[in-house]
Amino acid sequence: MATKTADRTVSRVGWFQKMITSSVGQKIVMSLTGLFLITFLVVHLIGNLQLILVEDEGYSFNSYAYFMTNNPVIKTTSILLYAFIIIHAVQGLALWYYNRKARGTQRYAVKVDRTAGASKSSVYMGSLGMVILAFIIVHMVQFWGQMHFTDNVGAFEAEGYKGAKNLYALVSATYENIWMVIFYVVAMIFIAFHLWHGFRSSFQSLGLNHKKYTPLIKAVGYAYSVLVPLGFAIIPIIMYLRNHGAL
Repeated sequence: MATKTADRTVSRVGWFQKMITSSVGQKIVMSLTGLFLITFLVVHLIGNLQLILVEDEGYSFNSYAYFMTNNPVIKTTSILLYAFIIIHAVQGLALWYYNRKARGTQRYAVKVDRTAGASKSSVYMGSLGMVILAFIIVHMVQFWGQMHFTDNVGAFEAEGYKGAKNLYALVSATYENIWMVIFYVVAMIFIAFHLWHGFRSSFQSLGLNHKKYTPLIKAVGYAYSVLVPLGFAIIPIIMYLRNHGAL
């Protein structure tokens, strides 16, 4: 009896390993992690908009940052977020390599039009993903890394926020530099292109296609891929203009 149970367990583990390493399985993992990250971006944007919507010298934003870094549920979710970013990036690079290798087998047999029936964003998803991954690393080092591992961030002096750091001051100082503003705005353009294809393809890879709902999913995806990156891009622009007295 124990042997049969063990055999079934091994069989299930083997099936799961084959599933997640196959092309279809990798696309499913990419879709699920992608949808999680898409949801996170909305939450992240809502919090970050306090940088420009509330002029209280950073009190609201620092309160938000303190809550996000001290709430146990949020901290656990953050661990999942970091894991999903890594999984999404690794799986994306694996799919990019697999597709490139598959195209390579046809390179000398027939001239393939890689852009036929595909948007430019879908053709260059691998390249876009690598640029975005580089941006995420820079972004994490610039803000999360400095907040947690350096003494470059001053204290947030407010009652009830013992040990809190003034992340607003760090963000504001960063966006005094025009080159950092340009860097973030350009990065949002890359993210917009990535989302333009990724939002719709996530639902498609999960088999969520229907003649009634697919047009709506496409419309929501296109709106999301424009409005969310635009929201993030506006923040450094407005903060730069405020820092230099233009607003």
